[in-house]
Amino acid sequence: MNKVLLLGLFLLLAITFSCSQNVVNIESSSAKLTAEFTIAEKGVNLSILNEGNLVLNVNLGRLIFENDVLGNNYSFENIKKVTVKEKWNVVYGEKSSFDNNYNEIEITLTDRDASNKKLWLICRAYDEGIAFRYKFDSISTKDLVLKKELTNFSFDGDHEAWITQTAQGHYLKGKISDIGIACERPLVIKKNDTMYLAFGEAALVDYARMKFTGDTENPLSLQTTLDGEVNLKKAGYITPWRYVMVAESPAKLLEYNYFVLNLNEPNKLEDVSWIKPGKVIRDVTLTTQGGIACVDFAARRNLQYVEFDAGWYGNEYDDSSDAATITVDPKRSTGPLDLHHVIEYAESKGIGIILYVNQRALEKQLDELLPLYKSWGIKGLKYGFVNVGTQEWTSWLHDAVRKAADYQLMVDIHDEYRPTGYSRTYPNLMTQEGIRGDEESPSVEQTLNTLFTRMIAGAGDNTNCYYAPRVSETMGGKAAQMAKSIMLYSPWQFLYWYDRPEGSPVKKGGAGMTTGIVEENEDLSFYDALPTVWDDTKVLEGTIGEFATIARKNGNDWFIGALTATSDRELQLELNFLEEKSNYEATIYYQDKGNLDNNTVSIEKVEVNKDSVILREIIGNSGLAVIIRKI
Repeated sequence: MNKVLLLGLFLLLAITFSCSQNVVNIESSSAKLTAEFTIAEKGVNLSILNEGNLVLNVNLGRLIFENDVLGNNYSFENIKKVTVKEKWNVVYGEKSSFDNNYNEIEITLTDRDASNKKLWLICRAYDEGIAFRYKFDSISTKDLVLKKELTNFSFDGDHEAWITQTAQGHYLKGKISDIGIACERPLVIKKNDTMYLAFGEAALVDYARMKFTGDTENPLSLQTTLDGEVNLKKAGYITPWRYVMVAESPAKLLEYNYFVLNLNEPNKLEDVSWIKPGKVIRDVTLTTQGGIACVDFAARRNLQYVEFDAGWYGNEYDDSSDAATITVDPKRSTGPLDLHHVIEYAESKGIGIILYVNQRALEKQLDELLPLYKSWGIKGLKYGFVNVGTQEWTSWLHDAVRKAADYQLMVDIHDEYRPTGYSRTYPNLMTQEGIRGDEESPSVEQTLNTLFTRMIAGAGDNTNCYYAPRVSETMGGKAAQMAKSIMLYSPWQFLYWYDRPEGSPVKKGGAGMTTGIVEENEDLSFYDALPTVWDDTKVLEGTIGEFATIARKNGNDWFIGALTATSDRELQLELNFLEEKSNYEATIYYQDKGNLDNNTVSIEKVEVNKDSVILREIIGNSGLAVIIRKI
């Protein structure tokens, strides 16, 4: 098991207040944030304060069951406080370790209008944000089914918000009052120029998904809504965490995204030696020739995996398709596909094979498929078109991740699933979609919206393109794609999404994907060198939808990505994060106005040190990538 460096765990206070006690508070480690609880007319009011100034009010604790209600007449009883200070080493991530420092309070609530039923309200105060959850009495709520969890967030103005209704939807900048039907989390709101908030949930494992809706009675309020009812017994009598992150800028908010991981349980896997991040190219031809070509390309270009996409076992939407067989869907490819030969050949080259399997097959065959794929030598699976939202499918999906771990299989979940930090607990969950990735041809502006919203939740499988026409037509060009592969974190980084390597049959499979990879181009050296996990990450600057610069360290090397949206921008990249008294070579990949038409990448090498500043104009709707290596 990965070691946890435990710096301190102290029980500070465990006392009982009288029933007349109606104000309770807890501060974060540095007293930056305060959570103050008071009894409300209905439920409990939580006031979140930043350095003494009110951020917002949250009304919580009101829970609706089929024939019962909690929250009409609460009183506070036992109050327990705990302080935790720890640092934990990650199996892989955006840093090599994370601090997990918080003060926690557990308040026993008794509802005198509901036969004195008890509810435990747990709140953690971090410098990065405030999180709360409920724990139920397993005796009095044994047979109860939760219908609604009424939590209301009240603001002091109609602040800016970045809104989408679906996990892969287009983000629109609007106001709190524009939020009508349920919108996705994390939901980012700009309170003012020096305060940004992110709202979401963490540790969603056996519960119904939560989203946010507008309040019909108050346009300056938001309410939570669940995707269906919740059987409390199946949920383990505890809810996911609901959180509010607080930061002075979008850059700092994104840099705080380990906050979501901290709200999850530690790694449960004893042996993690088989969990290996890496770069992936997919084979869409579904042929032996195409598979071998992808393996050879991966071996030449320092990629680690080849993924066989939908259709290798038949029509993925046909319930009669058997994912225990290699039966190519004739609508996707005429074959032939000797998958076992490709797996064996890949193993000889040090390349792993990943298989796509649709949820239809997973639901009926999962327990049969996992040991079978393990015996074939498969390294991981991509779960496709999964059902999400309800308690039933949320539980099923996380159980499918745990079962995959039993057979040392890594997992990538595609489509509507958004992470809530479960990769900390089961790090074989490498990445997931739940993102408007390159399959949707997002503009640079849209990517910069995604970066500061969706990426707060965790890794995103963005299906990075390079040669496909959409790269120059809508996505800002090749240098922007390089920048995105650094900035949009994913331990499994899918590259060359619509492209085929030399030797792959152009006319088979892939719905007309015929773009070839030109290996003679020097710019591919960038992807050859690209890591997918990091020892350190610094979000240097950023404005949502406008521009951003991120620097990440792997070993002794730094990788920097920068994007700018509609306007040209002069980048002034200070390198003060480099080591003292060391010299480095910086390789800069960029597009200038002279090579826009043919979408080629310019490459420049310069010597730099800690005192250097890289000055470069980034043309509108474009990007820049830098690799800095110690000389």
